[in-house]
Amino acid sequence: MIEIEEPGALTTVQDLGRHGQLRHGIPPSGPLDVAAFILANRLAGNPDGAAGLECTLSGPRFRVLAPCAIAVTGADMPVSVNGAAMAGASTVLLEAGDRVRIGSARAGLRAYVAFGGGLDVPLRLGSRATYLRGRLGGLEGRALRKGDRLRTLPAQLPAVRTIAPQALPAYGDEAHVRVVLGPQADRFTAAGIAAFLGGDYRLLPQSDRMGARLEGPPIAHANGHDIVSDGIAAGSVQVPGNGQPIVLLVDRQSTGGYTKIATVCSFDLGRVGQLRPGQRLRFEAIEVTQAHERLREWRTMLDRILAPVAR
Repeated sequence: MIEIEEPGALTTVQDLGRHGQLRHGIPPSGPLDVAAFILANRLAGNPDGAAGLECTLSGPRFRVLAPCAIAVTGADMPVSVNGAAMAGASTVLLEAGDRVRIGSARAGLRAYVAFGGGLDVPLRLGSRATYLRGRLGGLEGRALRKGDRLRTLPAQLPAVRTIAPQALPAYGDEAHVRVVLGPQADRFTAAGIAAFLGGDYRLLPQSDRMGARLEGPPIAHANGHDIVSDGIAAGSVQVPGNGQPIVLLVDRQSTGGYTKIATVCSFDLGRVGQLRPGQRLRFEAIEVTQAHERLREWRTMLDRILAPVAR
């Protein structure tokens, strides 16, 4: 049992997502930074998809009521246990009554807290992920509040493991992400595509888990910005009539009628999720075959950083 004493700015329960429901208008949700989420679970001795917490900008303060293991990864948020600072990206073994505080992010935006065994909240359409707009999943479909109590599934305490700091990504003031052009790249002028790939875009404060709204060089359409509504993939880059791109994320709508100039590759989507308002984003186009190769490299990199626990 975990008792929330302070919830942090926006803390939700997430697992790897609610897949197969977009046909019903329900997005997958799940973590915005999948790599950080997986590494937290591996440090806690869990399967990659066990439910944990996503913390935005600042983390929670909580008390554990039984011995358990936790791990915190992602944004650089200071972690303390009973007032003593603990190293990030490592397995932390706790005793009953221990109090954990996760502070404000010094770099990056979102951190992940995994608990040994995973959080035991009800499955909704096959997932424990929280979809805030739909009030679905997690704890009553909402962000955590003071006084909430969460249970964990049974698990043995894992071996203590640590990830070397140099193996973790650095969250700077600018992100460089790779995209595959399309599916409607032909609806933009050559100058518009050049602006998109050569421009320096700034993340706006209106961004959320649904979409990252950007401001920068306008992207010119060739034949208007509206299309017949079609499906939206994770990372789709919509460009409405004002020429400013929106990267659609894990809580995105299922369909949309704005032209999509490109799709952010899945292995770089976490970089978008770790940007703070005001920070910069640049795009680079690669081919589909290159994207497949980079995805294989990304999966291998995760295993090199920290392989899953054999079961």
